[in-house]
Amino acid sequence: MTHDTVVTQAAPPPTGDRSLARHGIVNLGGAFVAAAINVALVIIVTRTFAPSTAGIFFSVISVFLIVETVAKLGTTTGLVYFLSRNRALQQPEKNQAVLVTGILPVLAVSALGGAVLFEFAPPIASAVVAADSGDFVTLLRVSAVLLPVAALSEAALAATRGFGEMRSTVVVDRILRPTLQLALMLIVALTGSGYLLSAAWAGPYLVAAALSLLALRRLQRLHARGSMAEPVTAAQCGSFWRFTAPRAVASVAQLALQRLDIVLVAALRGPAEAAIYTAATRFLVVGQLGSQAISLAVQPHLGVHLAREDRAEARQVYRTGTAWLVLLTWPLYLLAVAFGPYLLTVFGPGYVEGGVVVVVLCLTMLVATGCGMVDMVLSMAGRTSWNLANSLVALTVNVLLNLLLIPPLGILGAAIAWAVAILVNNLLPLAQVGLTMGLHPFGRATLTAAVLSLACFGVPSVIALVAGDASLAALVVAGLLGTALFAAGCWQQREILKLNALRGLRSTRAT
Repeated sequence: MTHDTVVTQAAPPPTGDRSLARHGIVNLGGAFVAAAINVALVIIVTRTFAPSTAGIFFSVISVFLIVETVAKLGTTTGLVYFLSRNRALQQPEKNQAVLVTGILPVLAVSALGGAVLFEFAPPIASAVVAADSGDFVTLLRVSAVLLPVAALSEAALAATRGFGEMRSTVVVDRILRPTLQLALMLIVALTGSGYLLSAAWAGPYLVAAALSLLALRRLQRLHARGSMAEPVTAAQCGSFWRFTAPRAVASVAQLALQRLDIVLVAALRGPAEAAIYTAATRFLVVGQLGSQAISLAVQPHLGVHLAREDRAEARQVYRTGTAWLVLLTWPLYLLAVAFGPYLLTVFGPGYVEGGVVVVVLCLTMLVATGCGMVDMVLSMAGRTSWNLANSLVALTVNVLLNLLLIPPLGILGAAIAWAVAILVNNLLPLAQVGLTMGLHPFGRATLTAAVLSLACFGVPSVIALVAGDASLAALVVAGLLGTALFAAGCWQQREILKLNALRGLRSTRAT
């Protein structure tokens, strides 16, 4: 549709493999920085403070992130969906209404959520860590004050991705904020004051929010050039929230799958075990950050192709993204299985018992990442209610199994519960996407990536699992040999894996 008021418009987003690769590389660089800092933060806390204090802090952060996700109302997906759709259909006049509809409610609800956390911190503390509730209350109240700032920052960054820009998310959310958190946490470690942990962790959201809003303002002006902004209408609001509301609940369920188990371990087995469980799951988070980087790069492209009902291109993007996801994460997970006991020593001598958690969850993630960003495919196709149902089923399974298994098995029970929930949360949407949309991630590229990863990195993992006492030197040699073979295999199969799209990116510009 053409609009007489439009003089110049932002060009439609690039949709080929090269553009996808460019966004993927930018996100991956930021994800690796964020992953390294994430692990470093946990090391600082576990090495500086007693396991009980570390467990309390990790539980507070989990509660904070769950409430923040509730406050975001699912708009991080809704903003990307509608803004990328406007770009695809060349309707920039609709952008301002989308931003107002999506961001203002987040600010209001997050302010309310922060106030609720602050006021009800004592009963929350009693439910989670009765023995050390005073420390929990202090840490939770400090972080609660900054909840609206954190939610606003993430909503603004989601909008920049909807405009097709990944740089702001990478620089602000993947590099700058984690770096500031690391610097402040190091200062806290030097002082030895556990009461400052929440301030050091949540404080950098102030800087992130300011920079995110500046980036969003710049992009909004760029894409609105020459067009007359449409006012917010009831029909437009209804369309936005019908899409976003199911995703709001689904996003809470998704984060609860990742964080609620830490809170439950603290409540059922004590904060010290929660600290061990958190440390053991950091290797899983490293892979998840890589997965998120690929998914964020794929998201606007899927939104464009599915808005145009171009299933062939959507299928190609889905399969290419999944192949890169497997190439990135399977080696990490397989190496974590092999080196888990050695890696856990960086958190302290008392954390080695988390090795069984590493094995269970990393093997589960091989299946999950092999499904690709399947929940995102459903969301970008407008089927957010399906995502909601899937997430609620997975969360229900997770909570029930946690309550059943944590008391007798401790952190192993929590790992088993999370593993089963992860499988449910990926296999259900995989079946739905395949049966209703004719999409699946199992192309030639994905299968090639899987075979390469298993052949090159499965060997040290099998040695570690079967022998049980493989020396570190033997594992290192096997890992280095596997890395060399993996690099050679990727080069040989670069056309199948779409790695040729990575060439010549310097001469192209992201929109």
